[in-house]
Amino acid sequence: MKNFQNSKKTGFFKKIFIKLCRKLGFEIIDQNTFEILTIDKKINDEASTIGKKSINLPLGIVKITRPVKSLDIIIRTCASVNMLTQNKTRLFEKEKIEYTLRTIKSLLYSVKSNPQLLKIKISFKIIDHNSSKENLKKIDSIFKKFETNYNLINLDVTKFEREIEKINERGQEVSSNQISNMANINQSLLEAKNCDDLIYFVEDDYLHQRNSISEIVFTYERIASQLNKEIIICPSDYPYLYAKAGITQNFLGQNYHWRKVDETLCTFLTSKQMVEKYWDTYLSMCKKEHAPFEKPLHEIYKKELCISPIPSLAIHFTNINSIFGLSPNVDWKRIWEENKD
Repeated sequence: MKNFQNSKKTGFFKKIFIKLCRKLGFEIIDQNTFEILTIDKKINDEASTIGKKSINLPLGIVKITRPVKSLDIIIRTCASVNMLTQNKTRLFEKEKIEYTLRTIKSLLYSVKSNPQLLKIKISFKIIDHNSSKENLKKIDSIFKKFETNYNLINLDVTKFEREIEKINERGQEVSSNQISNMANINQSLLEAKNCDDLIYFVEDDYLHQRNSISEIVFTYERIASQLNKEIIICPSDYPYLYAKAGITQNFLGQNYHWRKVDETLCTFLTSKQMVEKYWDTYLSMCKKEHAPFEKPLHEIYKKELCISPIPSLAIHFTNINSIFGLSPNVDWKRIWEENKD
């Protein structure tokens, strides 16, 4: 980028120079007024254009060669089960449906927060297991409130039950809750085959920051364009990532720093291309309970880049002492209150 000294009057030659720079793809910064003259914005304004260019001062422009065309958000819900593998209560000690509703609200708020997201097709799908009619009505009312369409799939566990090994990798019997969870993941993967581009697989106890979806989309475009390859994004900065000192890589996204991670849980975003490339590996999570459960994902991360934000964009609302839950240095109470009725 080039610096352009301020003057009280914009002269004829300056106007011509600005127009020329626009055509050539340069950005001119007036370092006195903190204005980016070629796009009529302040330095602190959002200067990136989805699908075209990512601008991060003072590093300049990344031309987007991997634009995002669409985003399918697939939410796996089960309001009848409080905790899948733990007996402990969640932070704030509410019924499970409350976390589900606030998760959906946080995603809808995030999608509506940035007008640039209107440039891509965003679709919602709920894959539900065993939630009551009353709770399904509550979910429906949220989408109506946000004037957003969605598809609801009532999970039929029996379609997948025969394919699931009943003894897990630890030699223990697989619980009925885990079987339904594995069936739900399987249905999510089948739905992903009908998607066009990015797919966000979300569990129903992740509350999102207002800027989460725009940051994820902008960052996906930026880093995938820089590396010329598909990537995986985990939206949470899990506490267990700090339990051991490991070698990592740092990346600059839209407004966040991101780091390479080798482990995630089952909430992550990637592309249809990546799902198809590792179909058998993803599907293996639905047929056998590994130790840890997400081990097939971790095998993919040995070959492909998975990144996580610092600080977190989505908070996993589990027990306060869980190493798989609440992200550090985030105002959990604020995020919880932002998404209440």
